This record gives sequence, C-alpha cells and structure tokens, in this order.
Amino acid sequence: MASSSDVHVRICGQEIIKYDLEIKAIIQDIRECPGPQASLLEFNARVKEKFNQLRHRIQDLEQMSREQDKETDRLVIQLETESQRKQLLRKATKESLVHTSSDITESLMSISRMMAEQVHHSEDTVGSLVTSSKTVQETNEEFRSMTGTIHLGRKLILKYNRRELTDKLLIFLALALFLATVLYILKKRLFPFL
Repeated sequence: MASSSDVHVRICGQEIIKYDLEIKAIIQDIRECPGPQASLLEFNARVKEKFNQLRHRIQDLEQMSREQDKETDRLVIQLETESQRKQLLRKATKESLVHTSSDITESLMSISRMMAEQVHHSEDTVGSLVTSSKTVQETNEEFRSMTGTIHLGRKLILKYNRRELTDKLLIFLALALFLATVLYILKKRLFPFL
C-alpha cells in the first residue's frame, strides 16, 4: 500500500503535468488569436498565473524530496524536480517570447492607430487644399472678368476723350464760322461800298 507521501508526490506530479498542458494550450490560443489587444493581455495574464502555480508545485515537490526517509525515493524525486525545473526554464523562455510578442503587437497596433490618424489628418489637409484651390480659381476668374471690364472702361474713356476733343474743335469751328458770318453781314450792311 502506498504511503501518504507517495500519494502527495503523485498528486503534485499530476498537477505539474496539468499546469504544463494548460500553459501549452494558452500559448497555442495566443498564436491563433487575431486580436484585439485586450484578449492578448488576458492570455498573457493567464500564462503568468499558470507559471506561478507550476513554480509553486515544483517547489512543493522539492520540499517533498527533502522530507523523504528513503535515499532512493529522495533521489528519484530530486531528479524529477530538476527535470521539471529545466522544463520550467524552457517554458519561461516561451513566456518571455509571448510577452515580447505581446509588446510588439501592442506597438504595431499603436503605430497602426497613429498611421490611421495621420491618414485622416492628410485627408483633411487635402480637402482644405481642394477648397482653397477652388477659391483661388474663382478669385482668378473674377479678376480676369474685372480686368476685361477695366480694359473696356479704359477704351470707352479714351473714346469719349477723343469725342470731347472733336466736339470742342467742332464748336470752335462753328463759333468761328458764326463770327465770320456775323462780321460778313455787318460789313455788307455797314460798309456796302467796301
């Protein structure tokens, strides 16, 4: 019949195997997880929790090996403890890789958000540029139409200035002809003999 310490050693070994399988399952879930960041952080926390439980079970196994009366039982348990510690170290490396990949994923998501904000800002800037460009084109067209109107007004002013000069010359000639006619009439009436 097995002693109670043998039962405890077996239970501790089975729990170590159980935690080991649970850690592997969670790591597999992390590999298959498409996101979001909260899910990855939750998986990461579960892995850490299982590692701590596994570490405690290995410490319990080590304590049980010290409490063994038989040297052979103690050596067998110590070898098992050493084997489990080595596996824990390899798993700790996996945990650090999971943590690193979690950090990288978080960084990538942050970069993705920043890029999305930058694209949105660029879209706003392009929209502003398009609006400004339309305003500049409309202003340019107004200036062109105003320039045409100003040229037409200048031509009309020059034309009216020429007409004014022509009108003054015609008035002067008409006045001179009138005066010449008046003088001719006066000369013929006052001095008929000349």
